[in-house]
Amino acid sequence: MYDRLNIIIPVYNEGANIARTIESIDQKIKTPNDISIIYDFDEDDTLPVARELMKSRTNITLVKNRFNRGVLNAIKTGFDHVPSGVVLVVMADLSDDLAAVDPMFAKINEGYDIVCGSRYMRGGRQIGGPWLKKALSRTAGVSLCYLVSIPTHDVTNSFKMYTKKVLRAIVIESNGGFELGMEIVIKAFLMGFKIGEVPSVWTDRTAGESRFMLKKWLPKYIHWYLFAIKGTLRKRLPGSPLA
Repeated sequence: MYDRLNIIIPVYNEGANIARTIESIDQKIKTPNDISIIYDFDEDDTLPVARELMKSRTNITLVKNRFNRGVLNAIKTGFDHVPSGVVLVVMADLSDDLAAVDPMFAKINEGYDIVCGSRYMRGGRQIGGPWLKKALSRTAGVSLCYLVSIPTHDVTNSFKMYTKKVLRAIVIESNGGFELGMEIVIKAFLMGFKIGEVPSVWTDRTAGESRFMLKKWLPKYIHWYLFAIKGTLRKRLPGSPLA
């Protein structure tokens, strides 16, 4: 049984959001937690606000991105920084449904290795955001759920909780951005790890600038979508030319 949660928050000039994000964590998450704020550069306007918050909180740590800049490398730095236990990726733009965190943690303690916050299962939804991004994301998640039996309707969402056991087992190949979460879930599924989901509500950011780049990252999502299908065929139909 796990009794504490490690929350990693990748940031890029989130000075307008980070205080509200930490306040929301305090209000909505009952699970004891430690927060690692991962930043790229010393001039990031998140840092002065975070340092002020740290004066009254002992569970916040600032961690500089140890790889190249970017959200993917910030998340990887967070994964490396947490030595053991359970890790949750949360965006600093208040888009993630923090009310879902305690139910996600409860499922981890039921024996799941990954728990996905799911916009597309019953009880989940998305508020705002580009319609094309939403349509593509929903199509990918729901189709993989039914085509290859991945036990989540929302494989593309970054709002996921992982045990360090599963993170240690997976070699990360992603080199773009938020497709990282999709890669981990697909590889974990093909390796036989236990995956679950809870309904969550994603809300488009109200302050700051989004770091999501659909045109640049779409081919990378397609790559992992096809990887899931091919990997499943290899398991179900050994020797298939499609595999």
